[in-house]
Amino acid sequence: MADVGVRIVRGMAAGAAGLIRIEEVWLAVAPLDMRAGTDTALARVISTFGHARAHHAYLFANKRTNRMKVLVHDGFGVWLCARRLHRGGFIWAQAHLGTTLSITTEQLAALVVGLPWQQISDLQTIRVI
Repeated sequence: MADVGVRIVRGMAAGAAGLIRIEEVWLAVAPLDMRAGTDTALARVISTFGHARAHHAYLFANKRTNRMKVLVHDGFGVWLCARRLHRGGFIWAQAHLGTTLSITTEQLAALVVGLPWQQISDLQTIRVI
């Protein structure tokens, strides 16, 4: 099965608490072994997305979706961060959603804490029944 990547956010220059400039965030749909280090995660980024661009972040989850790794190329080197949920799991994008998917900063914030980020935009819209 081919690795599918999903672009999920554009223009997050104010993200990451101002420490690391992030302009786009990409989400890999295929799971990553969480034992992977920086070199393995970087190799996955290149094989999935074709290259690692400066000021872009790449998100990976494990098969159980209770752990996430984020690789960021800051223009000088790479950062590898890990997050683990003690209960529950991350709501991860599925391959059937396509190869690109745009979400808001609010949806990304919901994703990293394990909330159903797909429903965030639906809550802001009132539809006639």
